Amino acid sequence: MAIVRTVIDLAKARQLKVIERKIMPEEMAEAQECFLTGTAAEITPVGEIGPYSFEVGALTRDIAESYERVVRGNH
Repeated sequence: MAIVRTVIDLAKARQLKVIERKIMPEEMAEAQECFLTGTAAEITPVGEIGPYSFEVGALTRDIAESYERVVRGNH
């Protein structure tokens, strides 16, 4: 779960409020951006889940790029 902690730390460093909880599928209608985290996926942008579409926006790109710098040692 180290990747999750790293991503949470990156979000908090950007003054984003982080809430860890289960969500209902219909809550995705309110989301503008979406990404998955995991050991193999690291940070993977999501374009669509069922009827819900998301953009790969600036926040997703910024966190993914920052994550790469942290884990690859390119600070």
